[in-house]
Amino acid sequence: MQRVTARRILLASVAVAAFSGNAQAVHFHGWYVGLEGGGVEIRDLDVERQVGLIGGALGAGFKESHVFDQGWTLIATGGYAFDNNWRLEAEAGYRANDISSIDNVAGVPIAGVSGSLGETTLMANLLYDLQVWPSLSVSLGFGLGVDRALMKTDGPVTSFNDSQWAFAYQGIVGLNQRVAKQWDIFLNYRYLRVVGPDFDANGTQAGPAHIAIHPDDIEKNTLTFGVRYDLWADEEPAASAPAAPPPMGAPPPPAHFIIFFGFNKCNITAEADSVLSEAASAAKSAGAASIKIVGHTDTSGSSKYNQKLSECRADAAKSNLVAKGVSQGAISAQGKGETELMVQTGDGVKEPQNRRATIDLK
Repeated sequence: MQRVTARRILLASVAVAAFSGNAQAVHFHGWYVGLEGGGVEIRDLDVERQVGLIGGALGAGFKESHVFDQGWTLIATGGYAFDNNWRLEAEAGYRANDISSIDNVAGVPIAGVSGSLGETTLMANLLYDLQVWPSLSVSLGFGLGVDRALMKTDGPVTSFNDSQWAFAYQGIVGLNQRVAKQWDIFLNYRYLRVVGPDFDANGTQAGPAHIAIHPDDIEKNTLTFGVRYDLWADEEPAASAPAAPPPMGAPPPPAHFIIFFGFNKCNITAEADSVLSEAASAAKSAGAASIKIVGHTDTSGSSKYNQKLSECRADAAKSNLVAKGVSQGAISAQGKGETELMVQTGDGVKEPQNRRATIDLK
């Protein structure tokens, strides 16, 4: 299998970004759980091996290099996402790699020797989500924790089996895509470093022996694909009810409509679609010369991000009306961000009535 490289990670991230749609907004708030799996690469590991008689002193050390095959990993996470884009999560993972060769100090593989390295990690991660589009975000973070490394080697004259706990830390880069209510898919890259666990156990080295292996720090590149489930469902505000049919001789149909959106979303709900159907019917029956759509947000999030989100809401309403037979040339759509609130609030307040788009017929 090919090894994970920074270039492949970058190309994979760009591919996900290119094919990500904007139907629904990224949704990170409250408790969540996640599961991911993928490939793991270990950099060649230089070790110092010491051998002695069981119960006796160890002899002088000699150098070896362990070369590993591409491996696999499975990682489970659970955490809490705050409203300011920070997330705090716990992570439990397992990584497994076979040893493809053990080379002596001259770089020559030692004949007939095989082995494996399995690692169980328990980490605490702190991440920040950079929202680049209402449906897409990039995560940056780091983690601290512990790693239980299990080293096994087998051969005609040598065998060894020992596990040790050691301190570990990691850096994380992720790409997250909203795909459905409460569901996200993501691509994660982790650089994990385990601070030199020292292995020490009885084995064989041309006979029963006490063997100690002192490796350099273990460095791993991990690329995973996963799913994340939000345990807190969005509140879905009710859309404004369409006006009842006017009696004979009454004024013309209403020329003003309002639809509402879920927190951090720009998708059209079933209630909003019903209101837009009324607006489309009114526009066609009244022969409206123009239709003005304005998207709005609440004050949660940055002004720059809310401007993009309000434009996404206005565009979603426009696309819906065009699909219902309203002329695209008669519709103008714009976003006002958090500048024109229906309900006046302070900064950082989630107010459902402010997450809206207005449709005016002229």
